[in-house]
Amino acid sequence: MAAPLELSCWGGGWGLPSVHSESLVVMAYAKFSGAPLKVNVIDNTWRGSRGDVPILTTEDSIVSQPAKILNFLRKQKYNADYELSAKQGADTLAYIALLEERLLPAALHTFWVESDNYFTVTKPWFASQIPFPLSLILPGRMSKGALNRILLTRGEPPLYHLQEVEAQIYRDAKECLNLLSKRLGTSQFFFGDTPSTLDAYVFGFLAPLYKVRFPKVQLQEHLKQLSNLCRFCDDILSSYFRLSLAGK
Repeated sequence: MAAPLELSCWGGGWGLPSVHSESLVVMAYAKFSGAPLKVNVIDNTWRGSRGDVPILTTEDSIVSQPAKILNFLRKQKYNADYELSAKQGADTLAYIALLEERLLPAALHTFWVESDNYFTVTKPWFASQIPFPLSLILPGRMSKGALNRILLTRGEPPLYHLQEVEAQIYRDAKECLNLLSKRLGTSQFFFGDTPSTLDAYVFGFLAPLYKVRFPKVQLQEHLKQLSNLCRFCDDILSSYFRLSLAGK
């Protein structure tokens, strides 16, 4: 009998099973590959000290970070990519790298650095999931971590002023969304009729940007103009998460 697999992750809202991109990537991949995950949503009884989720726990191991969790699931024979060609596998790695280089900085900025969004949406939501007194500390720590990751991803020294890179990171993100939209075209998924690792990553990155209601929405507005990417997110939510969302 297979060891039970438990995933600790941030919970959902706005019609999403999770508002956290990295949690969503793993949750979607598990659905696509048929991996039997028991999802433990972080709430105000959580005993962790940092926001470093998702975390996969088995009888004899603990795995964090989406790429490592997905590799672990593949080794357990839960593989959403078994029908892909070698070229499609290479394309998957290239597009994931593109997402992390071009889209991630703007997504982090939208959630964690843009002050109106952070103080009215992101900070209150995450603080509501975390036990006191950690709820007073962790959102600010996560915001600083996001800012550092943006500056690191941009390849700029930490003293480089964020406002000077803001315009560029949003330009890069919009260009990335355009490329994804063109690549998806009229297909249901990125490699045809069956979802794969790339679909899990794109869904994880796009769905929170698409669904969470922010006061400052420049990236969201651009995404909503790309109707095939919005349809892609909606289809995955209705096909793979409808029952779990209905139970909330």
